[in-house]
Amino acid sequence: MPSRRTVLAATAGVAASLALSGTAHANDHKLRSLVSRMTLEEKVGQLFVMRVYGHSATAPDQADIDANLKEIGVRTAAEMIARYRVGGIIYFTWAHNTRDPHQIADLSNGIQEASLHQPRGLPVLISTDQEHGIVCRVGEPATLFPGAMAIGADGSRRDARTLGRIAGQELKAIGIRQNYSPVADVNVNPANPVIGVRSFGSEPQAVAGLVAAEVAGYQGAGVAATAKHFPGHGDTAVDSHYGFPVITHSREVWEKLDAVPFRAAIRAGIDSVMTAHIQFPALDDSGDPATLSHPILTGILRGELGYDGVVVTDSLGMEGVRQKYGDDRVPVLALKAGVDQLLNPPSLDVAWNAVLKAVQDGELTEARLDESILRILRLKARLRLFEEPYVSHAGVTRAVGTPAHLAAADRIAERTTTLLVNERRLLPLSHRTHRTLLVVGADPASPSGTTGPPTGVLAAALTELGFTATALSTGTAPSAAVVAQAVAAARQADAVVVGTYNITAAQKTLVEQLLATGRPVVAVAIRNPYDVAQLPAVPAYLATYSWTDVELRAAARVIAGEAAPHGRLPVPVQRADDPAKVLYPVGYGLSYRR
Repeated sequence: MPSRRTVLAATAGVAASLALSGTAHANDHKLRSLVSRMTLEEKVGQLFVMRVYGHSATAPDQADIDANLKEIGVRTAAEMIARYRVGGIIYFTWAHNTRDPHQIADLSNGIQEASLHQPRGLPVLISTDQEHGIVCRVGEPATLFPGAMAIGADGSRRDARTLGRIAGQELKAIGIRQNYSPVADVNVNPANPVIGVRSFGSEPQAVAGLVAAEVAGYQGAGVAATAKHFPGHGDTAVDSHYGFPVITHSREVWEKLDAVPFRAAIRAGIDSVMTAHIQFPALDDSGDPATLSHPILTGILRGELGYDGVVVTDSLGMEGVRQKYGDDRVPVLALKAGVDQLLNPPSLDVAWNAVLKAVQDGELTEARLDESILRILRLKARLRLFEEPYVSHAGVTRAVGTPAHLAAADRIAERTTTLLVNERRLLPLSHRTHRTLLVVGADPASPSGTTGPPTGVLAAALTELGFTATALSTGTAPSAAVVAQAVAAARQADAVVVGTYNITAAQKTLVEQLLATGRPVVAVAIRNPYDVAQLPAVPAYLATYSWTDVELRAAARVIAGEAAPHGRLPVPVQRADDPAKVLYPVGYGLSYRR
């Protein structure tokens, strides 16, 4: 951590000249004055939010230096800031930014110090994707909560607000001040490969209430929340990371479905909105992705919805935004459409120089850049980054992964677990009658920061609850030999717990052969709840909506009767033999009767 003297030296000029109070637009004259003193190159840099490899701003590992040189042309975060004067940096686990909370705090401080020591230095807005559930960048020992669809199954706005408040406190303590959450997409397509359980559910009003509650929690804790992905990514069978989805909703459907949570987020005072790399012909028939659409971003988001906060693109490295235009045109067109922050371009040098040239050639005006920079600086002022850019180790210790926070996450997780089938009251299991358990099933890569694998987490939790549980990973596509091994092990157990993950034919065969042993089988859908429709013979079925530790431990407590299931489906489950008919409606969920 920098010394107090270093902190004061780095921040004195900007903080003293601005003396910002953080109130909305109250300091615009000071911010405008600050913008007027910036060079054109500094203005261009302020628009970018970029990745960088390494655990340290100045001394990353050699492999990360090599990655930075290859992708960005610099060795370190400090060098990137000096060359490009970026206004934001995004943290990723795979970029080795997030080893542990104290290291993250040091990285954040190093980034701020590097930026504030530049001429006319400004604080950096550090961001990440901490949605909880299946998308997290900061892992244990930080507090990890159930994901959005699980919170939708809980249905409590108070719990959603608590999640945002606690998660926001922990992010702020490590220097992350902009979180790309909550997901405001209404997931009405069971085949959606990119949103799914990242959405609160399929009912727009329910999603809207939970979005607004999380926004209040995050922003009350001093972290900018981000509603994504505008104008709505919930009804697509294409992943915009790899393709270009087309949304076929009419304008009327959009108003009643997709727009509802975004309107709620704006009413809640959302600090930032993220765009979607989707084509939405009813809103703009040009064929451009929403990220590059002036009718969608300026006409609808800013004009009709009245939003004047920061608009950030989804990652500019995704195929959905790169298919129609080159990487040099995408950032320019995004700014012309109404975007403020350009997130994670494939090549920062190409994108940065393209924006600079567009201004020099007259395609973009400097005044247009100033509009976005003013919004970004307003957000930094509201977050008090000018006065308090640094964090402390003491603050990390006080806030991150405290027993109270972890207990809150456990309590919320218990309220999300959804019991869909319980024939002859098989659940809860008693360790007196079903002492030995076999835990088998899919073991997908564990979400960032959780221990995993799912079978191991479930078995350990059940053992702590008095069972003798053995884990056997069978994977998402078990072979005939693996199935035979699981069946042989099941015959030696009193009951079997099997995890299903977006059910495949091979997983279905596994479960059916486990049922044929005559042993009681409890299935747990560890991602999408739709799996239950494929296995009608299973006598007990739970949905956890994710395979993170906190949700699996809660499921174990429900299986053992240490907690009662309270979750209710936030999406409908269609019949497998006739998808036009609903097997389990929204709001369905069983409880234990005493």
